[in-house]
Amino acid sequence: MEIAINNMIDEVKRPVDPEAGGSARKAELQSIKQTAIDCKELLVERQRLEQMVKALKDTGSIEDAKDYSGGFAEKFSK
Repeated sequence: MEIAINNMIDEVKRPVDPEAGGSARKAELQSIKQTAIDCKELLVERQRLEQMVKALKDTGSIEDAKDYSGGFAEKFSK
């Protein structure tokens, strides 16, 4: 995963072709934007996995995320 993230970062760093114009330039910019979004998603997933591994090492088990939002009664109490 780290290699994929580094490759994506390198791809985003690469400058846009100055000779490209019109739709070619727009497509290249869109591709860079999509790569950045994909990279962000991978980074978030990696952080989540690292946190999960850390919790596993600390407690010996992985706990589900706790939901502190209102329950059924709270949602319809208005």
